Amino acid sequence: MHAVVIKVSMEDQTAAQAQLSEVVKRVSAMPGFVTASWVALSPNTGTAIHVFDSEATAQALVAQVESAPAGAVTTDSIEVGRVIAHV
Repeated sequence: MHAVVIKVSMEDQTAAQAQLSEVVKRVSAMPGFVTASWVALSPNTGTAIHVFDSEATAQALVAQVESAPAGAVTTDSIEVGRVIAHV
């Protein structure tokens, strides 16, 4: 399994949460999807961790995020890594 870790900034957490339901539907429907969590770390920052069954399917999310139009959330960083433990 591979995880995609995305760190984001948001000027308006309410607007970001409004967009989240669509993001959840789109990501959970992707091939190879295992699980995901979206975490608000502060009113202006957050992190999302998405787990996929392979590096190739994780990279598909990276491509989707990198080509997404600007919205209520700004992507600060995006990384892919091999999951070494999962419960």
